[in-house]
Amino acid sequence: EVGEMRIGCPGFRPCLVVLQVKLNRCDSNLYISMKLKAAAEIGICANHIRLPKTATEEEVLRGILAVNEDSAVHGLIVQLPLDSIHRINIQRVTQCIAPEKDVDGLNSVNAGKLARGDLTGCFIPCTPSGCMELIAQTGVNIAGKNAVVIGRSKIVGAPMHDLLLWNHATVTTCHTMTPDLPAQVSRADILVACAGKAELVKGEWLKKGAVVIDCGINHIPDRSRPSGARVVGDVDFPSALTRAAFITPVPGGVGPMTVAMLMENTVKSAKKFLKAFQPGKWPIVYTKINRQHPQPSDGEISQSCAVKPISSLSSEVGLLSSEVEAYGKSRGKVQLDVLKRTEALPNGKYVVVTGITPTLMGEGKTTTALGLAQALGAHLNMNAFACLRQPTHCNTVNVTGKDMFLFIIHRICLDRLNLLVASEIMAVLSLSSSLEDLQQRLSKIIVAQPQSREPVTVKDLGVAGMLNMILKDAIKPCLMQTVEGTPVFLHTNPLCDIAHGNSSILSDKIALKLVGPDGFVVTEAGWGADIGLEKFFNIKCRSSGLQPDVVVMVVTVRGLKMHGRVPSVTLPWPYLQNLQLLEVGCSHLRKQIENSRAYGLPVVLAVNTFSSDTGAELDMVCQQARLAGALDAVCCTHWSDGGAGAVALGMAVQSAAETPHSFNFLYSLEIPVQEKITVIAQKMYGAKDVVLSTKAMEKVTLFTGQGLGNLPVCIAKTPLSLSQDPEVMGIPRDFILSVEDILANAGAGFLCPLVHSVSLMCVFDTFLG
Repeated sequence: EVGEMRIGCPGFRPCLVVLQVKLNRCDSNLYISMKLKAAAEIGICANHIRLPKTATEEEVLRGILAVNEDSAVHGLIVQLPLDSIHRINIQRVTQCIAPEKDVDGLNSVNAGKLARGDLTGCFIPCTPSGCMELIAQTGVNIAGKNAVVIGRSKIVGAPMHDLLLWNHATVTTCHTMTPDLPAQVSRADILVACAGKAELVKGEWLKKGAVVIDCGINHIPDRSRPSGARVVGDVDFPSALTRAAFITPVPGGVGPMTVAMLMENTVKSAKKFLKAFQPGKWPIVYTKINRQHPQPSDGEISQSCAVKPISSLSSEVGLLSSEVEAYGKSRGKVQLDVLKRTEALPNGKYVVVTGITPTLMGEGKTTTALGLAQALGAHLNMNAFACLRQPTHCNTVNVTGKDMFLFIIHRICLDRLNLLVASEIMAVLSLSSSLEDLQQRLSKIIVAQPQSREPVTVKDLGVAGMLNMILKDAIKPCLMQTVEGTPVFLHTNPLCDIAHGNSSILSDKIALKLVGPDGFVVTEAGWGADIGLEKFFNIKCRSSGLQPDVVVMVVTVRGLKMHGRVPSVTLPWPYLQNLQLLEVGCSHLRKQIENSRAYGLPVVLAVNTFSSDTGAELDMVCQQARLAGALDAVCCTHWSDGGAGAVALGMAVQSAAETPHSFNFLYSLEIPVQEKITVIAQKMYGAKDVVLSTKAMEKVTLFTGQGLGNLPVCIAKTPLSLSQDPEVMGIPRDFILSVEDILANAGAGFLCPLVHSVSLMCVFDTFLG
C-alpha cells in the first residue's frame, strides 16, 4: 500500500513520530526500536523525538502540538510511561494528540467511537487490534463465544472488551481483585490476559480448547540468564499449553502483532490524508450564505452568519497555533515569526484593487476586494486572502491591541509629538517589514525642524525604544474572516493624503506566503488610481519589494454619470438611464485605466452593478474600458450575492495574472524632488504644469541638503478630482498644480508635498474622527 501511494503521489511517504521522555527501561527502548525498524522495512518515514527526563508537562504538550500541526506527519504515538522527574498528567497528554494522528487510539475521540461501535471511523489501539488479528488467524468464529478479558486498562483491557463485544462475543471483564477469577476463566472460549501480573493464570483454570491471548510483559528472576531475569506473560505458559487450543508465546506473540497494527494504522492515516490532499490547497471549510429579500443591513448579515473559531481559521490557512494570539473567539494577532518559517516558500499572485476618482456615493472598492477574495476562495477553490486597512472608527484596542494614536499622543512626549507625527507613526507601522525596521523608522521621525540646525528626531528625544515597545503588538496583523469564511488581514490605516493610504506591508507579505504560488492576495489602494494606486506602487511597493500581478479597476455607472455632469447644471438623478451623460463620464474612466496601465500591469475592470443599471449602460462601460486598454471588463453583483456575484471577476483576474507583464515604477528616485512631483501631476492628474511656492522651494533645498532628496513623494491633494479643485469632475483641462509646502516624513520614507487646496486642519479633523 505504501508503494501504491507513492505511485499516485511521487515523493509521498507516510510518516510516524514516536515521542518519548528519555527512559532507561529496556522494554520501552526495545519496543521503540522494533517500531522504527518495522517502519523502515515497509517504507514509512519514522522519527524518534527524545525529550530529557527533566521535561515538564508543558514541554511534552508543546512537542505533541508541533507534531499535530506538521502536515507531513500522519501518525503520532507517545511512548508510555513518561519517566520524567516532574509530574505529568497522562490523560492530558493523550487528549492533546490530534485524533486524526492518534494511531495508538488513546485519545478520547477514538476511544469514544470504539465504545459506541464506530469501528471504521476510529483508530483502534494497536495491542487490542493485534489480539483480534491473532484470534482471527485461529479460524475461531468470535460471534456467540464467551470471552473473558483480565485487565481494565484504557490501553488494552477496556478497548479489548469493546472489540470483542462489537464482534458479537459475550464478554466478561475481570481483574486481579475478582474473587472468583478461576471460575470466570474456566468459562472462557476466548481469554485475553492483560493484567500485568506474572503467570497469574494457571493452566488448570482454562477451558479445554480455549484460545488464549497473552498480552503480559513481566520480568521474573532467573539466575540462568545473563541479565538475571527473564520475560514471562500473564499466563503460566507450560501448564496452559496442555489445555489451550491456541496460545500466544511471550515474548514473540502479541508484541510483533502490535507493531504490525501500528504500521497499519499509520498507513490508514496517510491514505486518509492523501485522499483529501490537494497540493497547494488549503483544507478550508467555507460558510454558505443564504440570500435574503429584501437585502438586510450589513449588521444583520454579519450577525446571521456562523463564525469559525480563530483557531480553526488559522489552522486552515497554514498558521501554527504558536503563531496566533487569540483576541476573542473570531480574531487574532499573527506573530511575525511566520515570515521566518515561510521565507523559502514562493509568493502567490498579488492583486491590487483601485477605482475611479470617488464620488460622494462611493464606488465600492472595499466590497469588491472582499467579493473578489470570496469568489476566488469559496467559489473557485483557490487559496485567497484579502488584506485591507482597518476602519477609521473601529475599536483599535480590540483590533490592534493598542489604541496607538491617542496613547502615543497623550502618554508619550505630550508637548512634542503632534498630529502629523502621529499620522506618520501609522505610516511607519504600515511600511515596516520587521520589528527592527520599525525601530529604525521610528528613530528617523522628525518632530521639529529648526531653520538653522539639523532636524530634531524621535531618536534625539530618546523615546524611540519606548515607541517601539508600545507598537510591538500593533505591528502584528489582525486575522479575521469574511461572512463566507475566507481569511482577511485587517491591519493599519494610514491617511490617504499626508500618508499613502494602504494596508500594511507585513500583512501582504505573510498572506502571499500562506496562499502559495497558485493562490491570490487581494489588497486595496485608497481613493482613485491617480492617488491611492500611484502611492501603492511608488511608495509601498518600493518599501516592500513586492511586485503586483493584476490591477482591478472598480467603477459604478452612477459614478461615471457624476463625472459626466457639467458644474452648476441641474441633472437628472444618476439612477436614471442617460447614455449621453454616461459617455461623457467614460472619458474619466479611460484616464484612470491609462493611469493604471502606466505601471506595466494588466487591468481588469469590475463594474459594481446596481439594480438601476440598464443593459445598455453596462455594455457602454465595458466597451469603453476595453477600448481604453483594459484586458477584460466584468459586471459584478458581490454586494448582494457575495462571492457568487464576483465569480466572473475572479476568473478574469486568474486569466490576467497569467498574461506576460513587466512591472515598472512611474519615476526614478534619482531625479530631483520637483521633477518627481511634475511627473506625477502630469502623468496621473493630467496637469499642464506644477508651481511650487517659495516656501515649498526652500523645503526642497533643505531636504535635499539633508539627504532626503532621493525619497519618493506622497502628494496630498483633494481625492474628489484629478485637479486640485474638488468641484471639477471628469477630465480637468489645462490646470496648474500649486504646491504650497512640503513635509518630510523621514521615518515613513517619503516627502509630502501639500497642494494649495489641502487644509491641514481638515486632515487633523479626519484623523481625530
